[in-house]
Amino acid sequence: MDPLDKKYYKISEVADILNLPASTLRFWEKNFTVIKPKRNDKGTRFYTPADIDKIAMIHFLVKERGLSLKAAQEQLRVNPHGIEQRHQTIARLKEMRTRVQSLLDALSSLR
Repeated sequence: MDPLDKKYYKISEVADILNLPASTLRFWEKNFTVIKPKRNDKGTRFYTPADIDKIAMIHFLVKERGLSLKAAQEQLRVNPHGIEQRHQTIARLKEMRTRVQSLLDALSSLR
């Protein structure tokens, strides 16, 4: 995930960043109390980088680890720091894998 440099993001931006449908974000907002975007008078959601990090952790638990929503809620309640560390570690490993693969591809093209 690219570094988040804005103070607030709209739901469409968050959906693009995390590669999730906006409907999934709205659904998770109803089911996970840790997601609390700010809203303006029109009801437009504004997510902070901290909100996006929490959503990324939920994505990790639900989509990558295959936990049910209830199990993911329990994990976030019981061990939020451990989940965050695991998520960050896996994200860094994926980034490293991508970099190594691009280096291998560049080396292969030189042959």
